[in-house]
Amino acid sequence: MTTWNFAPLVLLLASGLVSSAASAQGQIFLCVDASGHKELTDSRKHASCKPLDIPGAIPAPARRAENARPRAAAPAAAPAATPGDFPRVDSSEQKARDADRRQILMDELNGEQAKLNELRKEFNNGEPERRGDERNYAKYQERVASLKDSISRSEKNVEALKREIQNIR
Repeated sequence: MTTWNFAPLVLLLASGLVSSAASAQGQIFLCVDASGHKELTDSRKHASCKPLDIPGAIPAPARRAENARPRAAAPAAAPAATPGDFPRVDSSEQKARDADRRQILMDELNGEQAKLNELRKEFNNGEPERRGDERNYAKYQERVASLKDSISRSEKNVEALKREIQNIR
């Protein structure tokens, strides 16, 4: 009957865990109590604990003292006053800019609505025509799903453009 000695394996695994814990947690201490029992820990429990120097260990973040006050939240910045020499735009100039912006957004909206109509036409209420390169039904289903996504995205774009046009003064 063969007996196995697992002690070297256990020591090897334990050293691996200690080294991985050291690199993950920072400083490791070896503490020996009065009866000679050794303990590895990440905090110094008493004066007899000695820090271990483990290569590649990442230092732990400094602990906050128990009685330390939490940091006060930074006060909110007051809105900056417009400096006197800040360039001003007269109302007619602003109206012209708004009109240009509205026209650009309307052009984008018209293009997006045309795209949406084409996608809906191709989608054909969930049953688009099968193409010659879609002999496999999975390819067909993939194209149908892609069309659904494109239609959804295009509908969201149309809604966003309409909201943006409404926000113009």
